[in-house]
Amino acid sequence: MMALFKNIASKYRYSWVILKELVKTDFQLRYQGSFLGIAWSVLKPLMLFCVMYVVFVHFLKFSDGTPTYPLVLLLGISLWNFFTEATTMGLNGITGRGDLLRKVNFPKYIIVVSATVGSLISLAINMCVVLIFCILSGTVHFTWRVVLLPLNFLELYLLALGCALLLATLNVYFRDIQHIWEVAMQAFFYATPIIYPLSMIIDQLGPDAGSLICKIMLLSPPAQTIQDIRHNLIAPDTTPTVWNLVEHWWFQIIPIALTIIILSFGIYVFRKYSKKFAEVL
Repeated sequence: MMALFKNIASKYRYSWVILKELVKTDFQLRYQGSFLGIAWSVLKPLMLFCVMYVVFVHFLKFSDGTPTYPLVLLLGISLWNFFTEATTMGLNGITGRGDLLRKVNFPKYIIVVSATVGSLISLAINMCVVLIFCILSGTVHFTWRVVLLPLNFLELYLLALGCALLLATLNVYFRDIQHIWEVAMQAFFYATPIIYPLSMIIDQLGPDAGSLICKIMLLSPPAQTIQDIRHNLIAPDTTPTVWNLVEHWWFQIIPIALTIIILSFGIYVFRKYSKKFAEVL
């Protein structure tokens, strides 16, 4: 048994060293030359939150009327920024490392993983800020559901990784994919309850049609995961999720099944075509 663990450790030691160096280098280069440096990983979502809060909450009245909604909005923006950044950075990871691929022989998936891990570090910093706001606000009462958060974050990361692997592969052969994905992310953003609560849809369309639309929206893995994190961390009583909107278990697990399918398909496609990356680039 010990020999088996040693063989596994020696096999992946080289990959682990490269992964650490790539993550470190990418994170340092991301804010190189800027005056505030790493502080921008916190300031960007906070500034975006301020703009959206003023426009959508104060002027357009996109709110569920609860005192925790500003925190729910901030958390949603931070989570969506992670998903956007991880998939976008992963998409451009292989094409941006063409010279490295031709010079050094190493597992190519490390490039995409390093891009998503860098975004994960930014998310961890943002989550610290969200937690500070939650504690200082005095409106958030943490429950036992916080123990489910690691599973929620793991699901969101695996979804982002699966998308990044698939997009990175497509981008090597079809460079237009980065422009298509940029437009698609804009559409997904407005189709996901980030800046507006699901209760607003029910109020606008009525209980029957509104509930049906909400259930369809929560079939999207990003929407389901973001709502789950909001529910388990900040507002379990006022945040609708697929678990409390739908009674059928087979309907509830659809977003999780889609996440597993996307991750598996992304790994399959990447492994199949990664051998020719250096030649194509």
